[in-house]
Amino acid sequence: MAEYGISTGQRVVVIWDRSSPVEALKSLVDKLQELAGDESHVFVENINQLLQSAHKESSFDVVLSGLVPGSTTLHSTEILAEIARILRPGGQVLLKEPVETTSVNESKVKTAAKLCSTLTLSGLVEVKELQKDSLTPEEVQSVQEHLGYQSDSLVSIQITGKKPNFEVGSSTQLKLSFPKKSAVSEKPAVDPNAVKLWTLSANDMNDDGMDLIDSDELLDPEDLKKPDPASLRATSCGEGTKRKACKNCTCGLAEELEQEKSKEQKRSQPKSACGNCYLGDAFRCASCPYLGMPAFKPGEKILLSEKNLHDA
Repeated sequence: MAEYGISTGQRVVVIWDRSSPVEALKSLVDKLQELAGDESHVFVENINQLLQSAHKESSFDVVLSGLVPGSTTLHSTEILAEIARILRPGGQVLLKEPVETTSVNESKVKTAAKLCSTLTLSGLVEVKELQKDSLTPEEVQSVQEHLGYQSDSLVSIQITGKKPNFEVGSSTQLKLSFPKKSAVSEKPAVDPNAVKLWTLSANDMNDDGMDLIDSDELLDPEDLKKPDPASLRATSCGEGTKRKACKNCTCGLAEELEQEKSKEQKRSQPKSACGNCYLGDAFRCASCPYLGMPAFKPGEKILLSEKNLHDA
């Protein structure tokens, strides 16, 4: 295994961004071409165009990103997922990125632990930190100019990871072996003593030595007394200057108030002086409040409107 994990014949892609010095990028590509043994095996891709590139799945054996000397490349979740997609099964990724040594809220720069976690969530395995260095003066200036970020706790970290030896979505048939069932399934033997233990016959119930509990003996004399309806009422039911049943009344106050209301309505109805009001207008007096109303049965409840009472 040669430098950067590249051996002869492997396809390599170098990812760069606007912070990468041109001369340093060209020098890195020349070095990789020598390691790969063929110029056609080394590709260069701008990080901003990676998602729009036409690279097929499993196109490269090695992906190098942010390794151009003097560059300060940040890798988003989408970029890391795309890198995992274009890697071949078993392929290796090596990247370099400035990270924070302490967690900072709403910071565009990740911590080392966050970067490793994002690589793992992108589908890579064996993710590990290779080395951690302080930023060079050129890298500090690059962070300020290209990232618009300034911090005294930044360091440069190199991380590597591999793609699993299978494609995402791949499947294979599992070879499972099950024990063959016998043609005649034999029931397990039952212990006669166990059957006898859990069997209760009529003879057992008539056994003089068995004491059965009378359910009536479980009740006290106080349990047989009918409770006072007043004791069943809720403490707040009917309280206040105006008697009013509570919502969903179950103590009987609602029915009691309804009966009182019905009696009050009957008392408020005018009484007949002649006793013939129910027969119809032909038998009613000139001042009868039921004039104009149809005949009704004796004792039938008839409600008069305020208009009828005033007219009478």
